[in-house]
Amino acid sequence: MHSNPQQLAELAGKTMYERDPASQALGMKLDEIRPGYARMSMRVRADMLNGHQTCHGGYIFMLADSAFAFACNSHNFNTVGAGCTIDYLAPGREGDLLVAEALEQALLSKTGVYDITVKNEEGRTIALFRGKSHRVSGMVADVAAAAA
Repeated sequence: MHSNPQQLAELAGKTMYERDPASQALGMKLDEIRPGYARMSMRVRADMLNGHQTCHGGYIFMLADSAFAFACNSHNFNTVGAGCTIDYLAPGREGDLLVAEALEQALLSKTGVYDITVKNEEGRTIALFRGKSHRVSGMVADVAAAAA
């Protein structure tokens, strides 16, 4: 049933989201997942603002990092972040819907490189994130159990 890469990505995404209280607590939604791709969104709440009354960079980082995690686990192999960088380009404001789009740039053996763009509702780029992933042992979702 789940030999289809798209079905596998959806199963891995659903399984990961159910086990991800951090992303859930921030109100993140997994809007779309495909092999090597994920799009997540998060509304900037008042309790996410810093002393400048803009979205704290840590929350923007977490959104980008979550999209990165879903994209690099979309092949259903347990994969973790090995390193990343972020560039903040514009502030997020209270009420903004931030959307992080993660795209696989390379996947060779156990190492992947992903670019994540965070934008607001107007399409303004808020941040650019690049993550390097490392595949570890195991699978995200139990395909046999899901097929049963």
